[in-house]
Amino acid sequence: MAKIDDVARLAGVSTATVSRALRGLPMVSAATRHRVLAAAEQLEYAVSPSASRLAGGRTGTIAVVVPRITRWFFGTVVEAVEDFLQQAGYDLLLYNLGGREQTRQRVLRTADLPKRVDAVMLVATPLRATELTALTKLELPGVTISSGTAVPGWPCVRIDDVGVARTATRHLLDLGHRRIAHITGDPDELAYTTHLDRRRGYRDALGDAGIDPDPCLDVESQFTTGGGARATEELLRRGDPPTAIFAACDEMAMGAMTALRDAGLRVPQDVSVIGVDDHDLAGVLGLSTIAQPAAEQGRLAARILLGSLQGRALPLSNHPHLDTPGSPVILPTRLIVRESTAPPRAH
Repeated sequence: MAKIDDVARLAGVSTATVSRALRGLPMVSAATRHRVLAAAEQLEYAVSPSASRLAGGRTGTIAVVVPRITRWFFGTVVEAVEDFLQQAGYDLLLYNLGGREQTRQRVLRTADLPKRVDAVMLVATPLRATELTALTKLELPGVTISSGTAVPGWPCVRIDDVGVARTATRHLLDLGHRRIAHITGDPDELAYTTHLDRRRGYRDALGDAGIDPDPCLDVESQFTTGGGARATEELLRRGDPPTAIFAACDEMAMGAMTALRDAGLRVPQDVSVIGVDDHDLAGVLGLSTIAQPAAEQGRLAARILLGSLQGRALPLSNHPHLDTPGSPVILPTRLIVRESTAPPRAH
């Protein structure tokens, strides 16, 4: 395989001139550039993308930080981001915090990050005060997805989590349910604010219907199927079970359906269940849900981030959800009604 030294020798120039000519930089005459290109073609020399990027002071890599890659939402976002970046010629460096404090400190408090990446994407990863200060000092371009701590100067792509919960709870209210439970994530597990926003929307919808939220019907667990099952088991242990459950995510809703089945209760005849996400298995299980565009959030965030790296803002006219410059980009969600929700059975 030919090397840059071989091209320089054949063209009769220095390796630095070969590098400038092949990268289209100025300070190279037309005749010299033609000679270098001819030599490169003759030797079938291919420019190394990584070497070219490093020579220009760029790594060609974007850091994407997620709390737990095993969760549906994070995995879906990362897959969409990686696909978009690859098409644009960029690499993705994934940091999966996984609840590990050592990993968190290494990623969010290190001054070496600019040596490895050109920009940072935080996916539902709120920052502590010390982390926000450290990250801001790096002066890297960035973007955030979902609820969390805002980073000054960084755009944010998300959905309206309060509105999502209102819609889900209102759907159950419209069916005639009045004893509606809410199962949500443990704030200490992922340490982000989505669960707070969805709880607020749930309570707002109940209040609009003249119903005082019952603390006994609000249970925290993990954002997993197991967490949803455990939360539902706790609800049933408390007695006077609800006629409907609003789960903060589809995975929890699936766990709730399993726990209800194991307790001898039918969905939706005895208890209706609705979730959030439109998980890949939601349709298979007949789960009513509020669908959120997880992949689109990833693609749009990547598009905005690459635009900032290339010194251009994303034109507002190119995307219907970019209403006001500098404000969060809020993507729409939609209610999908399936077999898991129905009017309450007459007792």
